[in-house]
Amino acid sequence: MERFFNEKNTIASDAKINYSQRNDYLEAVKAFSRMSYQSLYIIDYFEKAFEYVSDNPLFLCGMTAEEVKKLGYGFYFKNVKPADLELLVKINQAGFEFYEKLNVEERKEFSISYDFCLINERKHEVLINHKLTPFFLTEDGKIWKAICMVSLSNAQSSGNVVISKDKSDDLWSYDIKADQWIKGEKKKLSQREYEILSLSASGLKINEIADKIFVTADTVKFHRKKMFEKIGVSNIAEALAYAKNNKLL
Repeated sequence: MERFFNEKNTIASDAKINYSQRNDYLEAVKAFSRMSYQSLYIIDYFEKAFEYVSDNPLFLCGMTAEEVKKLGYGFYFKNVKPADLELLVKINQAGFEFYEKLNVEERKEFSISYDFCLINERKHEVLINHKLTPFFLTEDGKIWKAICMVSLSNAQSSGNVVISKDKSDDLWSYDIKADQWIKGEKKKLSQREYEILSLSASGLKINEIADKIFVTADTVKFHRKKMFEKIGVSNIAEALAYAKNNKLL
């Protein structure tokens, strides 16, 4: 279990921490979780534990939020298949190595996203997307607390590790085999693609979208096909999930 707590982010018992950061912050997290379908939890890297776990059922695998909180990282050993558990350890190590190279004042602007399988209470594999971003830092820039969001993945397999920076088009994809980060740019939708995706998100069908934007149904299908190819999905449900995960809407 200690492999989840990389030495590059080890917080010493005498570390300088501004504890005033945490005043009442959990109330805001709890309020947000009540409005979201996604599962939320808070990692405390100083205590090496989960500080908070929301009641949203996706992440719980049949347990209560309090049971998952008590298990902490033991939850992963209980509910993640061995191959993906090793993947998580590798992602953890690569992520902290990336993070250590960033300027301290920028570190809260970065988030990491990746996919792995949970084994639910029915012993079925559920591919989830997991996002993590720093919440509070120690005075020397180590992650003290991080907030994590869990949702169903639109991918086909585990991995898909990406680090992104807030208000930037830059992103870094992790090549697991080569053990290296590859810099790229976020996908950008055309104005027409954005319109079609937005109207799809509101529940409109192809013909209804065509009427709304004064084009033919075939034109809508053409732009949808191009959009699917651009972001690497095969249907509108996957496109909407991708857009939500990558802040395209």
